[in-house]
Amino acid sequence: MCGIVGAVAERNITAILVEGLKRLEYRGYDSAGVAVYTNDEKLERLRRPGKVSELEQALVESSLVGRLGIAHTRWATHGAPCERNAHPHFSGDLAVVHNGIIENHEALRAQLTGLGYVFTSDTDTEVIAHLLNHKLKDLRDLTVALKATVKELHGAYGLSVISAQQPDRLVAARSGSPLVIGLGLGENFLASDQLALRQVTDRFMYLEEGDIAEIRRDSVQIWDVTGQAVERQTVQYSDGAEAADKGEFRHYMLKEIHEQPSVVQRTLEGRLSQNQVLVQAFGPQAAELFAKVRNVQIVACGTSYHAGMVARYWLEELAGIPCQVEVASEFRYRKVVVQPDTLFVTISQSGETADTLAALRNAKELGFLASLAICNVGISSLVRESDLTLLTQAGREIGVASTKAFTTQLVGLLLLTLSLGQVRGTLAAGVEATLVEELRRLPTRLGEALAMDATVEKIAELFAEKNHTLFLGRGAQFPVAMEGALKLKEISYIHAEAYPAGELKHGPLALVDNDMPVVTVAPNNELLEKLKSNLQEVRARGGELIVFADEKAGMTNGEGTHVVQMPHIHDILSPILYTIPLQLLSYYVAVLKGTDVDQPRNLAKSVTVE
Repeated sequence: MCGIVGAVAERNITAILVEGLKRLEYRGYDSAGVAVYTNDEKLERLRRPGKVSELEQALVESSLVGRLGIAHTRWATHGAPCERNAHPHFSGDLAVVHNGIIENHEALRAQLTGLGYVFTSDTDTEVIAHLLNHKLKDLRDLTVALKATVKELHGAYGLSVISAQQPDRLVAARSGSPLVIGLGLGENFLASDQLALRQVTDRFMYLEEGDIAEIRRDSVQIWDVTGQAVERQTVQYSDGAEAADKGEFRHYMLKEIHEQPSVVQRTLEGRLSQNQVLVQAFGPQAAELFAKVRNVQIVACGTSYHAGMVARYWLEELAGIPCQVEVASEFRYRKVVVQPDTLFVTISQSGETADTLAALRNAKELGFLASLAICNVGISSLVRESDLTLLTQAGREIGVASTKAFTTQLVGLLLLTLSLGQVRGTLAAGVEATLVEELRRLPTRLGEALAMDATVEKIAELFAEKNHTLFLGRGAQFPVAMEGALKLKEISYIHAEAYPAGELKHGPLALVDNDMPVVTVAPNNELLEKLKSNLQEVRARGGELIVFADEKAGMTNGEGTHVVQMPHIHDILSPILYTIPLQLLSYYVAVLKGTDVDQPRNLAKSVTVE
């Protein structure tokens, strides 16, 4: 979840490194540091706890200038967030930055301590620096020493190294944590995400699992996991780096909430015919594989898990396919019984989520029919390692709390449901044509929901002095309630829980009083009358209700009841629509509370470690 930037050039690269780190703060931000081979031919380092702005200010007061360097923004996994645990880590005349977790770091630490190395941090990363230093004494060449070093590392890593003894290069290795090389003219760069380098290049080369790279000013060499020299494809981007700009919005999160009509339109583009979903959008073998599917297993984490829970309702109701949904960190560590002809579906914004990737790799050994990734990043590990893929086309999401990634995942999962039902002939007559038409209208409906921005901002004032909130939903709206609760707790730090509304009498009702707001989503469906009864139970206990209700649901404001009228929409698509006001509510409550909306405490955007 940390961020890496590196550069080798004929110009001063310090500002480039810092700008790259600022663009990577969505990956982790509890400390930051930079190491540069200076014009005085010395390796010097500057580190600071806190955000990149703290490091940037310190650099203004220093004279750290050079043409070779590496930098890092950290999200702590080993050791507290403090200067001595910040990267880069030194050993002699070399510096290392690292994303991931070295699982055998304790054994390596003991071994290296026995060899006389002194550790100055609590991190697992420092063992890499000392082990590489030890290898370099005999092997002499930095690249050769790195190849020998990674053979002794167990775990996940994306790492880069520079040395004062060989200042013509930076070297890098990737295993379970993404790295990308940026190609320039007479200069080359490295980062954990191409976004970090968009200010200096539009040409990129993505390292694959097990790759080792040697990056010089005028050349790049790559060796694969077998040690063979290889060439990786160069990708050139023509679009701008607009995702890194908040534009007219106060926060990235608000910008990304308001982008949802356009990104959902992008998700649908090229995937719908006049009255059908184009099954080949999932890949050339999709129709053949989908015809064999008798079960679906969905695995994901966090927000993506909630998307999978919604999809279970769709798959079973529309396509008649049994579906199981599981948190990836649980799935990967238990004994799994695989039903015959089961499609294994993973969902991830980044495509680098460690637990989801591990679950996919485990699934390959368990006899699943095929694997399908629903993901936002086309060059991610999850996409490359799956049999089929649907890219959500949401664009870069920088706010830590996921918004547009969630709604585009839902759209992708509905396309999957309709495709499976179409190929297997299990959709009721006319259902697909109706839902395809509704999908075409969805961006407009989302825009109508966003037009309630000011209304939701006013509702947020009810939460100014609150510390707990209950979210309720029935059917496919229960996962939406779960997502609403997650958003509120992520960015406002208000404790929030979600329950199926029918479960109130089985425990949660004991929590309800006039200090516990209850947020409910109420589309106009067959469960509406039952939901109204549940809400009466809340009012009878003095609970204050905030209800997002279909305009045709017949619900109105009253004492202790605040109703926000939602545009009418087909019930199947209602989970997508009702997500919007819950995102806005969380955002405005967080602003009211004065929290850091885009970078909430203790969290990082891309969870690339366990």
